[in-house]
Amino acid sequence: MSTAFNNKLLFRASCAGMLMFGIVVLILGSVASDLRVKLSLDEVSAGSLFSVLPFGMLTGSLFFGPVVDKYGYRILLSASCLLLFAGFEGIAFSGNADMLKLFIFLTGAGGGAVNGATNALVADISETDKGADLSLLGSFFGFGALGIPLILGVLRNTFTFETIVAAVGSLALLTGLLFLFIGYPPPKQAHGFPLRGLSALVRDKVLIMIAFFLFLQSSFEGIINNWTTTWLTDHLSVNPGSALFALSSFVAGMTVMRLLLGRLLRTVSVRNTMILSFVMLFISLVLLRSAGSLSSAIPGLVILGAGLAAGFPVMLGITGERFKELSGTAFSFVMSVALTGNMIVNYLMGLIAGKFGISSLTIVAFIEMSLQIALFVVIIGSLKKNLK
Repeated sequence: MSTAFNNKLLFRASCAGMLMFGIVVLILGSVASDLRVKLSLDEVSAGSLFSVLPFGMLTGSLFFGPVVDKYGYRILLSASCLLLFAGFEGIAFSGNADMLKLFIFLTGAGGGAVNGATNALVADISETDKGADLSLLGSFFGFGALGIPLILGVLRNTFTFETIVAAVGSLALLTGLLFLFIGYPPPKQAHGFPLRGLSALVRDKVLIMIAFFLFLQSSFEGIINNWTTTWLTDHLSVNPGSALFALSSFVAGMTVMRLLLGRLLRTVSVRNTMILSFVMLFISLVLLRSAGSLSSAIPGLVILGAGLAAGFPVMLGITGERFKELSGTAFSFVMSVALTGNMIVNYLMGLIAGKFGISSLTIVAFIEMSLQIALFVVIIGSLKKNLK
């Protein structure tokens, strides 16, 4: 096992890990109909499977930070990919719903840890332009999220879904072997975990505001990912196949914008980048609010994805710069808050849709955007001396 490390190799390995996380987020939705048929699941049982994944992701997000700060990245990333391998193989070959829930939890836990650790690692090895590098890393999430439903769709008539998911598991295992044998920077807290540093992290008001910004960011992305197809089919009478295509356009908009941000954030200030993002969000929500057909909704979804692209890279970049000696733990904290927001607001969106109708999706999105703008104004005011 190598102890010397190469920043380019570490970045490429992190991109492979983020690609796997993109697959994790979309895999269950991509094979849900196959699992329902295979295991004879009713609507309630199938729905309960979706609730297991975010709990697994939250667990992985809570644990990765202290582990990487104390022991380094090798063990955490390799073990997390092993969990992904076990989870994917279990999803492919489980014969009953109870065992399937266990494997879905393992997939979520491994994915949550890989997501957090690869972001923290890239922040650590990026001496400058952390937000730009994190944005490039985030684009690989989009490649994974877009790729797995496409691969399943293209190969469905040639291979069973079990074979395809098992092959994805093998890819996770290979990624884990890559993480096992490359070199890493030394652990930051190898000789202890200073209480003073932890206390400073918890008491830092800017970090708390960043955490709640990402609470809104993650929940915003979550309601769009989870409720857009329902909004399109019920509100605009779009057929389900076209609705899935429209949702893919949202992910594509985010992926392309993150690739562009990899350059933009090296030359444009964080403030101006986020102003551009908020402008795109406002335009997209106006377009969606006034949309009367699929053709008029798709441009809004593409721009919405582009507008949401900067939130995580920018805020994680600030976090990594502010807490260089406890970056893993800081990332673990803000990402856990973000995932909690995703779970809470998605649940509330279900209650709102049930009482007021799915057309209220855009109203909830407007509220989230407004709160994000207010938080960002406060954050940028606190950090203006440190931002370029």
